[in-house]
Amino acid sequence: MKCLIVRGDPGIRKGAVIDYDDEEQICFSIQRQGDYHGPEEVQLWCTIGTEDEREAFEKREYVPHWLDVETIDADALDVVKARSKMAV
Repeated sequence: MKCLIVRGDPGIRKGAVIDYDDEEQICFSIQRQGDYHGPEEVQLWCTIGTEDEREAFEKREYVPHWLDVETIDADALDVVKARSKMAV
């Protein structure tokens, strides 16, 4: 599991599936930052992981501050599925 900061909005929402680090990752949660006070483009702070890590995320068996943080531009992000129907 890791925190991925996406610079810009690629149109993904909670439950999206992305291809990151040559592996399909699920966006367990997304926090949208920067709409009101800037920067010029928004940032999406996503907690991502594999399907095997879903139970650990749901039971909060991790410490958010200890997750590795990586950044990527929205145009460089490969979106497999923009939103899960179950994540509404």
